[in-house]
Amino acid sequence: MLTDRQLLILQVTVDDFIQTAQPVGSRQLSKKEEMPYSPATIRNEMADLEDMGFLEKTHTSSGRVPSQKGYRYYVDNMLSPNQLSSSEIAKLQSVFAERRVESEQLIRQSAEILAELTNYTTILLGDDVQRHRVRKFSMVPLSSENAVAIIVTDNGHVQNKLVNIPVEVRMEELERMVEEINSHVVGSYLFELPTILQRVMQSLIHQSHSRLVEVFESLTAQVGSGSEQKVIYGGKMQLFNQPEFSDWQKARNLLEFMHQLEEHPRLIVPHSSGLSIRIGSENEMDSMEACSIITATYSFGEQQKGQIAIIGPTRMDYRRVISLLDYVTGDMSAELAKIFNSK
Repeated sequence: MLTDRQLLILQVTVDDFIQTAQPVGSRQLSKKEEMPYSPATIRNEMADLEDMGFLEKTHTSSGRVPSQKGYRYYVDNMLSPNQLSSSEIAKLQSVFAERRVESEQLIRQSAEILAELTNYTTILLGDDVQRHRVRKFSMVPLSSENAVAIIVTDNGHVQNKLVNIPVEVRMEELERMVEEINSHVVGSYLFELPTILQRVMQSLIHQSHSRLVEVFESLTAQVGSGSEQKVIYGGKMQLFNQPEFSDWQKARNLLEFMHQLEEHPRLIVPHSSGLSIRIGSENEMDSMEACSIITATYSFGEQQKGQIAIIGPTRMDYRRVISLLDYVTGDMSAELAKIFNSK
């Protein structure tokens, strides 16, 4: 159990290191307005905090810096809401003031504004395309052997799928197939298409359209892919301006993580919804040991969820980032609801 004096020294140490990125010494802390203790008293308490694992030294002659345990204690016990400035609020509100028809535009601009305000890298996972509903299906022949199937969703997303067309299939048969597919798929989710296409195929085969089997098989293989959750960055390279990432190995690790994220977006998704703060090794990825990730959840459409993640060094300004995320996720959820309800 930390004493009140130790709590104050730990909090001021973390706050100072967040602002300066420089190891904190006892004499430096004693000059703080809120610190009523002498350098000798502070030095002794900092040594005790180091023994308990809340602080650590970078090398023998330096001051001390927060450890991962220190940051975790700080985040869990010492954070209070940060008052956003009027200019910050105005900038955030500008994202939602423009008229839009596309949710992706809203998400992308939100990522950029958050990156600008925090000086960290922002990542947003857009909605899972497979949860969009089909607005229209069409097919445009390219040659005698293939065509492009075009699927437009209720969110304005367009998918183009190359489909093989056997030479014996007549144009009127293809048109009939498109008409039949449209009558069944409009209003359904994208992830439901393979099953629906199978039913339509069986129906047409019974109507002596067996030549269309190869077309359906090609089309089903194309639309049967998994989640297409988009990774949208704001300030992708901005984090490299932080002094921690002048270390080439840390910078390389961060680039490696971003590459992995493109292939596996759900790496940043926390185990539970709401606000999540993962510090250093809590990220369960060796490449992210020098980073903290704060993730918040926003909602859209029919009970769907997306994630906003801000990646910074472990000494990130947790209080300010959490306040910004809290503000943005509320407005974003409301604005996305408007967009989806207008479809």
